[in-house]
Amino acid sequence: MGDKGAMDKMKGKAKQKAGKITGNERLKGEGRADEAKGRSKGAMSDAKENLQGMKDSLKGKSRS
Repeated sequence: MGDKGAMDKMKGKAKQKAGKITGNERLKGEGRADEAKGRSKGAMSDAKENLQGMKDSLKGKSRS
């Protein structure tokens, strides 16, 4: 997991497991929220990289 949200995803999964073991619904919910936050950070990072790649490609084509 090299994306920026990896830590949030791992933290979320750990909270979900801890909540499941202890029967704590609130902790499980926090885990789901943390995991979703991590996924969204990763998606934003990927989108940013893709946008930069498109910019670079367009710059390269206009120079030719």
